[in-house]
Amino acid sequence: MSSLLPPPRRFTRAWALVLGIPFLVGLAALTLTPSKVEQSMPNLLDLVLTAAHRLGWDSLDFTRLEIIANVLVFVPVGILAFLLIPRRVWFLALLVGPLLSVAIETSQRLALPHRAATLNDILANSTGAFLGVAFAALCTLLFASRSSQHPPPRLETS
Repeated sequence: MSSLLPPPRRFTRAWALVLGIPFLVGLAALTLTPSKVEQSMPNLLDLVLTAAHRLGWDSLDFTRLEIIANVLVFVPVGILAFLLIPRRVWFLALLVGPLLSVAIETSQRLALPHRAATLNDILANSTGAFLGVAFAALCTLLFASRSSQHPPPRLETS
């Protein structure tokens, strides 16, 4: 499959780093601080749940919303991993999300007793990262230029 995936341009990798570093800092602030999201932003959660219920999604509760949020917050992790890891070992991007999630949950378990470290969080985070890798790979297959398949024309001497 790596032969089907052209390497990202330097510009793409540079933007992945420029956007990825602040994202990862935000992820660390979200997951490695003592306060829980539901304590620091209760109005936002109420707003989301109220809007969902008005749309007819009555089965959406805090637990399901938390799972969805855990999936969505790790999609960029998968995209970043895919963009930054060399194409010859692109499959290693599939390990970044689960490993990062295990590191976060382990840190919460050991250093943040008020945070709940769960296997469900690891599964949801890993799912999000896998979706991010799949999305990035699909976009690469569909939209990336394949300069190696179309070599530039050469001037021939006569």
